Amino acid sequence: MPRKQTTKQQDPERQLMIKTKACQRLEKEANYYVKETKENEEKLQAMKDDNEKDAYDIKRFQQVLEESQMMIPDARDRFQKALTDLHQFVHSNSTILKDDGEYYTAALELCTKH
Repeated sequence: MPRKQTTKQQDPERQLMIKTKACQRLEKEANYYVKETKENEEKLQAMKDDNEKDAYDIKRFQQVLEESQMMIPDARDRFQKALTDLHQFVHSNSTILKDDGEYYTAALELCTKH
């Protein structure tokens, strides 16, 4: 059974806050995966250079690195989708949103940065 929409769910300022925070979180997540991949590449190279490391450990760490690499496009796609949604929301609700609001400013910054 569908839930009734309350006044809070229909409030465009609240929706803007949610969409903006989601974009900020997804941007941070995408950047984290890039950083993690670079760090893991360095660790893997150090493991390969260290002759004392077991081949199994190197293979397992290579799998960890590959998983991190696979997450980068996924995280970027989710961020771009959320950013497109935010941009459309701001564009379609620009007349009723507060121009000086914290989240309106943050949303515009996100949209122009990417």
